[in-house]
Amino acid sequence: MKAVLVMFDTLSRRYLSTYGNDWVLTPNFKRLEEHCVVFDQFYCGSLPCMPARRELHTGRYNFLHRGWGPIEPFDVSSIEMMKAKGIYTHIVTDHSHYWEDGGATYLTRYSSWEGFRGQEGDRWMPALNKDELKIPKLAAASKVSDSLYHNYANRLQQSEEAEMSSVKTMQAGLSFLDHYHDQDNWFLQIESFDPHEPFVVPQRFLDQVKDTYKGDYFDWPAYKQVSETEAECDHLVKRYAALIAMCDEYLGKVLDAFDRYDLWQDTMLIVNTDHGFLMGEHNWWGKNVQPQYLEIAHLPFYLHVPKLAPKRTDLLAQTIDIAPTLLDYFGCEIPASMQGKSLINALSAQCEIREAGLYGTYGGHVNVITKDTLYMRASNEANQPLYMYTLMPTSMRGFLPKRCLSQAELYKGFKFLDDLPVLKLPGGTFVNSYVYGNLLFDIKNDYNQCHPIKNEELEQHMIELLKKGLAESEADEAQYIRLGLK
Repeated sequence: MKAVLVMFDTLSRRYLSTYGNDWVLTPNFKRLEEHCVVFDQFYCGSLPCMPARRELHTGRYNFLHRGWGPIEPFDVSSIEMMKAKGIYTHIVTDHSHYWEDGGATYLTRYSSWEGFRGQEGDRWMPALNKDELKIPKLAAASKVSDSLYHNYANRLQQSEEAEMSSVKTMQAGLSFLDHYHDQDNWFLQIESFDPHEPFVVPQRFLDQVKDTYKGDYFDWPAYKQVSETEAECDHLVKRYAALIAMCDEYLGKVLDAFDRYDLWQDTMLIVNTDHGFLMGEHNWWGKNVQPQYLEIAHLPFYLHVPKLAPKRTDLLAQTIDIAPTLLDYFGCEIPASMQGKSLINALSAQCEIREAGLYGTYGGHVNVITKDTLYMRASNEANQPLYMYTLMPTSMRGFLPKRCLSQAELYKGFKFLDDLPVLKLPGGTFVNSYVYGNLLFDIKNDYNQCHPIKNEELEQHMIELLKKGLAESEADEAQYIRLGLK
């Protein structure tokens, strides 16, 4: 048994020809339809980057208990379970958050891993002398932070396409396939940080989207409401589209390897992403500080399983289903702690696996979605009480502050942890869902979520589904109080 997972970061389904886009060149995503089950109802769970990757390992929501952070000592990792079963697991990636405090325990779950430096704010090349970084005159709306300076220091090492870390990542994955395609019992994860911002892309792809922008340099939007000129907005959208076209070209090289070695006969293929991105929709750039509209939450997903016929499906599925699908494919027992379900079983039996799914960011809206309805439940004004539960007290690039650690207490009581004691810490977040309030959308008739509806009966039905999801996830009492559900 063999499997390949190709994961892109921040890949929006509305830019792919599979899902109706007619102006971005994505022939290789379209090509997947020849071999894959294409999912029309696939959604995220825990957001953003590292919470989504924790779900990929554990098969359960984590945004109700903790925000950004590492794999926990108590987590049951599908990758480690496969490794224990004798499956060789290898990952190639340029996702720099893996080698920071908030992601430091993910890569070591694999049998081996290879990383490529330089994406986003990766603290790789020194940024001591800003005058040496060759930063152009930036558009007023550009993101400016320490990460920007490190990114420009990194760009000095990536002046050619072949030097880009995402290209090196894809080439490393192809090298693995060249060497080991005729061996058995392995899992390969090819994980590209692109098309995540900043939207750094070779000129040949910008030429494809006919970008003629002549203004100040702009490839990295801050997460905020749109205030740019029409020309700046159009340019940023085209840079993102061009980067997706580049991802498509390198995905095509993976598909060529599947053709060359006839891997379609004996190798599972998953192509996925962690979340989408608001590119001006709802008057926002970004993914974290605003409500998680469908542009962020509704994901492209492709699954090839040998002997499973290609088709489109409206099965309601989520990121939490990837781990149990991998375990099922490799003949591993699916642990009871996993909330996700095997997509192989569901597709074979042609049965639904859930009526509704949860998704969200830690401390933000808790969203419940069905095939027809999206309900976004906001917090109270104080966004309290809010706690985090962890044995790895870190955030993105550092440890939690002493003022937080000084209030730590041991907590026992989660059944999915077999009552293992964990640290209970006061939680906080810059997200403020209260200012947006509860939002109810008929996404069957208003997919773009332009017109929130008032329907007390429907809202109460969605609240009951939300409560059911909270209970199944073992959300603590504080979440119910914070959301006004006590």
